Amino acid sequence: MDDLNKIIDKKIGEVRTESLDFSFGEIVNMHKADEPEIIIQPDYQRLFRWTDVQKSRLIESILLELPIPQIFVIEKENAVLELIDGLQRISSVIQFIDPKSLGKEPLKLQGCDLIEELNDNTFEDLPLKLKLLIKRSSVRTVIIKRQSQSFLRYSMFKRLNTGGAILAPQEIRNCSARVMGDEGEKFYKFLQKMADYPSFVLCTKILPEQEKEKKGDEELVLRFFAAKNDPESFKSKVPDWLDIYMEKVITRKIDFQYEKEEREFKKVFDILGNTLGEIAFASYRKKKPVKNLSPAYYEAITIGTFRLLEQISRISMDAIKHKIINTVQSDEFKQYTGSGANKPEMLKGRIKVIETALLELIHE
Repeated sequence: MDDLNKIIDKKIGEVRTESLDFSFGEIVNMHKADEPEIIIQPDYQRLFRWTDVQKSRLIESILLELPIPQIFVIEKENAVLELIDGLQRISSVIQFIDPKSLGKEPLKLQGCDLIEELNDNTFEDLPLKLKLLIKRSSVRTVIIKRQSQSFLRYSMFKRLNTGGAILAPQEIRNCSARVMGDEGEKFYKFLQKMADYPSFVLCTKILPEQEKEKKGDEELVLRFFAAKNDPESFKSKVPDWLDIYMEKVITRKIDFQYEKEEREFKKVFDILGNTLGEIAFASYRKKKPVKNLSPAYYEAITIGTFRLLEQISRISMDAIKHKIINTVQSDEFKQYTGSGANKPEMLKGRIKVIETALLELIHE
């Protein structure tokens, strides 16, 4: 038990925090300064999905002097603060007081149900007393000091943001990676770059737009590398598997060779783009492709293709296309993609079916 106490004491010492009360007026000024003292990363801003009613009710709560939950920021090396939790609250207040600094239209209050007279007012419409009340109201701000270990900062961000429904898993991964520092930033940008590769974009065109907005395309890129490089970490839950793999990359627990990985990724998707195109990962009904992207098909086809990359590069594109289309419609393949598809043996099975089919093509 003494050993456990020591371990916990050591971990506590690895995270340094400070709590301050910042007024909303201070935060607005810090954000819009020529050299901003508090920043909201553009990628975080894209995740800002509160409705105008939710924003308005926050302003109403501030005017009624109701408690506002604390926010969390990270102190960067240059002492600038970066917001990692409290995005909706802070962005709502900034949009209300100084919408230009966010590149947004002025917020006109709506849906206020405790003070209905607030509705249809912008910040400029309010009397001076209320403007000053909002600006002088404060929010408790927890600063994670720059001396804290990067992985613990990363873990804190994940824990702060996995409880709510506002962020999709890949959005949390992307933001978490940036919290890690240079290695996280590097991997995050790599995922973005691969998601923008034309052949990948073509092959994943049938991914629903709402999934792309939640970074579903970047999650597919990550899924390719996890299935290619770390299938043994897959137990049953895909989100956990992808989290584990990404953490291994950005903490350098595995050697992720960026140039090599990029070349292999592009070769796989160039082949699939030239053979299957938009229907690369579609399932089939009555021998016709269904316009939905099946992750199980995606894993099997991409990894099966990767494993025989050099050999099939000498096979005709038309032959590869027909072989994959016929294989994914076979009973053998379907037994690994139906009920219980998210099991390790099912993942291995469907990849093996594609790999075997392409081997047959090579040996014909």
